[in-house]
Amino acid sequence: MAPNNGGLIVSFGEMLIDFVPTVSGVSLAEAPGFLKAPGGAPANVAIAVSRLGGRAAFVGKLGDDEFGHMLAGIVKENGVSGDGICFDQGARTALAFVTLRADGEREFMFYRNPSADMLLKPEELNLELIRSAKIFHYGSISLIVEPCRSAHMKAMEEAKKAGVLLSYDPNLRLPLWPSEDEARKQIKSIWDKADLIKVSDVELEFLTKSNKIDDESAMSLWHDKLKLLLVTLGEKGCKYYTKNFRGTVDAFQVKAVDTTGAGDSFVGALLCKIVDDQSILEDEKRLREVLRFANACGAITTTKKGAIPALPSEADATALIKASSK
Repeated sequence: MAPNNGGLIVSFGEMLIDFVPTVSGVSLAEAPGFLKAPGGAPANVAIAVSRLGGRAAFVGKLGDDEFGHMLAGIVKENGVSGDGICFDQGARTALAFVTLRADGEREFMFYRNPSADMLLKPEELNLELIRSAKIFHYGSISLIVEPCRSAHMKAMEEAKKAGVLLSYDPNLRLPLWPSEDEARKQIKSIWDKADLIKVSDVELEFLTKSNKIDDESAMSLWHDKLKLLLVTLGEKGCKYYTKNFRGTVDAFQVKAVDTTGAGDSFVGALLCKIVDDQSILEDEKRLREVLRFANACGAITTTKKGAIPALPSEADATALIKASSK
């Protein structure tokens, strides 16, 4: 693959190991065995970008243990820079047990008490790497506890000062928060800093407490500095909102096996396409094309188990778009 000289996308936050049952449709207690799958939304986004031919780096902290070094290896094998990764000798790499129950809902059980990613300190940040980005992408799990919260705030502030575009996907994981109210409050505490925000339909309902997925509830999340607000609707595609226009882009019909990582794949594809030309955010025709591509990437990711193994290449996405337009 030719080296990519495009703009750098830096992803900040957690990387962990998901343990997924060998059998689908069972509760965690009923699972006869588990397979380990690398995960963590910010890391998935970085790898999604790299797989599509973009330049990506991951910033976060892992345990100085076998799992931590395995994850750092996976980052690098996937062409993502690991220059922002540091290791903690006193804490383990985070683990999550995830199952897709018979009703299709995901059930999570997390082991982080505390895990290495929660212990990232502001002074451990590779600020040079963060300042050299064109886009800085992050979630909300890094806001839950100190010192990681301060590291998150510092990284965001440095990126903003350097003129980097800030991309936010809250990636709500309620079991990790002390309460629903605290989750809502902290997720919104950095809301007005982002240039681009992506929420899922479930997150939209949670954040607005409206139980509605319509333009009015989406626009209640709008803030003045925002350039693009996206609401992903699973098999119904996505809605987009900017200062001057709004609309819906339909999804691709595929046979979904596992939805893990679909949202991260969508975000990675979007960031990859706008990193070197942010004027796309003001051009509805071009933005719709990019979102169609992002929808294709999200759809492909649901057709295989696990997030990282299922992330598509540009050729995979193009083939799906072609096949669907016949």
